[in-house]
Amino acid sequence: MNPTDNDDDDFALFRDAVEGVKKLQQDTIVQRPNRNKKQKEQKRTQREATDAEFYFSDEFVPHLSDEGPTRYSRDDVSTYEVKRLRRGVYVPDVFLDMHGMTQQEAKRELGAMIAHCVKESIHCACVMHGIGKHILKQKAPLWLAQHPDVMAFHQAPLEFGGDGALLVLLSIPEK
Repeated sequence: MNPTDNDDDDFALFRDAVEGVKKLQQDTIVQRPNRNKKQKEQKRTQREATDAEFYFSDEFVPHLSDEGPTRYSRDDVSTYEVKRLRRGVYVPDVFLDMHGMTQQEAKRELGAMIAHCVKESIHCACVMHGIGKHILKQKAPLWLAQHPDVMAFHQAPLEFGGDGALLVLLSIPEK
């Protein structure tokens, strides 16, 4: 028996089975594409992160005290708030670990963290920049001091990372 004979028999059987069948007409129902809300949320979060990265310049160097631990407060923030950060009164709700990141990645993640904190009404965050070659340890405070939503920051207490981390106090605008 030849294999082509078997195929011809199959086609003949199929033709006999579908004889007299008419093609269906498309009805007027139009199905909308299923747009994933999660993808929209991710795109919006990425856009917010790049928008927040806009605040961070490597050219601008704010005046930060060289004496003692790394600290900063805006002019309108009480020094008492910085003291409370130093003592660990504020407990961070968000932690950002920048170990092993490049400067560009660290900037983007820092911007995304601040945008997330503002969106979720989180007042205190911990940025773990590490010590390493002191690159992120020097840059992170300079970037944070430039952001308008950062009220103050101070070197973290030992339980949150010591001199390899910063506690950041954020101002959350009223909705």
